[in-house]
Amino acid sequence: MLTYITRRLFLIPLTLFGILFVNFIFVQLAPGGPVEQVLARLDGISTDATARFSGSSSGAAEKAAVPSKNMRSGTARYRGAQGLDADFIADLEKQFGFDKPAHERFFIMLCNYAQFDLGTSFFKDRKVVDLVLEKLPVSMSLGIWSTLIIYMLSIPLGIAKANKDGSRFDVVTSWVVVVGYAVPGFLFAILLIVLFAGGSYLDLFPLKGIVSNNWHELSFFSKITDYFWHMTLPVTAMVISGFAGLTMLTKNSFLEEINKQYVITARSKGLNERRVLYNHVFRNAMLIVIAGFPATLVNMLFTGSVLIEVIFSLDGLGLLGFEAVMNRDYPIMFGTLFAFGLLGLLLNLISDITYHMIDPRIDFEKRDT
Repeated sequence: MLTYITRRLFLIPLTLFGILFVNFIFVQLAPGGPVEQVLARLDGISTDATARFSGSSSGAAEKAAVPSKNMRSGTARYRGAQGLDADFIADLEKQFGFDKPAHERFFIMLCNYAQFDLGTSFFKDRKVVDLVLEKLPVSMSLGIWSTLIIYMLSIPLGIAKANKDGSRFDVVTSWVVVVGYAVPGFLFAILLIVLFAGGSYLDLFPLKGIVSNNWHELSFFSKITDYFWHMTLPVTAMVISGFAGLTMLTKNSFLEEINKQYVITARSKGLNERRVLYNHVFRNAMLIVIAGFPATLVNMLFTGSVLIEVIFSLDGLGLLGFEAVMNRDYPIMFGTLFAFGLLGLLLNLISDITYHMIDPRIDFEKRDT
């Protein structure tokens, strides 16, 4: 197994290179860019997707957005550049690094990423690493709690549905699962706000932030209570939208194992149903459920939380990535892509190791050879 782990670790840089290379090409082909964003601001067009979080823009973008005193001749290279001095446009390109060809910019980016230098945001004038570390606690809180609760609910429910397949309990819970499948999480989030966050009915939970403004002044236990008070609604919205798939996966996995010959043999030996289920079926049936853990966690961390963060005013990684795409802030886009890709690959490796720990018969090293 050690050889397999070493081989997978060596493959991570190559996989990250492929992810960054493909996305870099698509970004070069996509219309718009940071230069166009600055030119749009010069024309008085707001391009900030989430101005209420970032406040007044500072740093590179605002410095670049000051018009030159000499804007006589224009250039047709960029939309909105008519009437601006060509030297001003050239200064913008140099400031954002577009005075270099694409392949050179990609090589410089790879060299920096090899040293875990993710660059500096175009429009926030801050290091991407600092931004990621600042937003990470919010997304980690949402992702970890929602993933844990989803597994704590879905696995027992899936097992119960498998044991009572076709019963009234199975039918009723299947309707709940169908609703979880059909209705997206952000709609549940809006419903929760209307019902419990000062909408049309009750005002029991806060609507903004992960903690209260006076959190640092609270006692230790009050801080914990305040944190969970703020996390209740967003985590609930993510759990409702995420538990359905895992519940059905668990049920189908257990049904498949229950009908196999070794289970019939165990029952014929006089073993009670509980022992058959948890001593024989559980280990085999849980393999496919465990395999989906990295994808579930990554989805909760970086994909499923975007709209939830916006709706509940949570300034996390999902919102940061969305804002970067809207504003064409390439250092944040590629920096977060690199971080997410690395984390996803490591989680997949951990999943394989867990596979082997649960069932030593599964040897990825022998399978590869």
